[in-house]
Amino acid sequence: MIPHIFALGGVATLTFYWWKLYNQFFFDSVVVFDTKIMLFSLMGGILPALLWLWFWLKEDTKKPEPNNLILLAFLAGMIMVPFAAHIEHFIFIIFSYIETKLAFIGYTISPLVSEYTLTSLWAFTEEILKYLAIYIVALKSKFFDEPIDALIYLITGAIGFAALENSFFLMSSMTDSGVLTGIMNLPLRFLGATLLHIISSSAIGLAIAFSFYKKKKRKWCILLGIISATVLHTMFNLIIIKTQTIFEMLSIFAYYWLIILILIFLFERVKSMKPLLDIRRKK
Repeated sequence: MIPHIFALGGVATLTFYWWKLYNQFFFDSVVVFDTKIMLFSLMGGILPALLWLWFWLKEDTKKPEPNNLILLAFLAGMIMVPFAAHIEHFIFIIFSYIETKLAFIGYTISPLVSEYTLTSLWAFTEEILKYLAIYIVALKSKFFDEPIDALIYLITGAIGFAALENSFFLMSSMTDSGVLTGIMNLPLRFLGATLLHIISSSAIGLAIAFSFYKKKKRKWCILLGIISATVLHTMFNLIIIKTQTIFEMLSIFAYYWLIILILIFLFERVKSMKPLLDIRRKK
């Protein structure tokens, strides 16, 4: 247990310094670290995420996954955050360059199209990175031996990703506006961003789960899952950007919880899945 805690702390610390370098090299800004703010933001991002992790792991009590592999999936999700930040920034630079060249020859891209395109590309980047992280550390493991495992590992990776992403957000908020403002924003990240990553990654997890006994169709199902995850991620990001009132924000959260209820129902469906051969034998 102690080595796992040290591993978690090491990965988190390394990623924070990576974020510092990212800001310095790409935005020419100097990030001044405050130890208290760093600890508060790290705790504020990770501790609530662990509550979500505990909630979803309860769905797999019959044959739970090894704790070390769950931790590895969580860390893999965290590690993808700086990769996503770099790739998304690169996408923004390329897209801005294309816009400039098109404007030079008389073509302009509407702000709405730009917003939709960038949001979609950023969402796809995060979804594919979360999937690749879990594919590498868990989906090739001998412990990946039943449909429900796909959901457990994808959700665990998504929660790890959200944990570090939320820590960065809180660190930025606390540095710019004070610790109190950061703490006030914490519930929105806990209910909003974390749920968003859980829901979108679950789309991929469900695709893998429902194709678990259909290997010939699995690649197409995974592709459909990634597309679905990207669409969900993009849609919710665009809705949140347009949200202006508390009532609208609460309405979004209501939709989140509706999807979570559907997801819990689908969990039960996945848990009841059996190989076709077993079904024929029972008949």
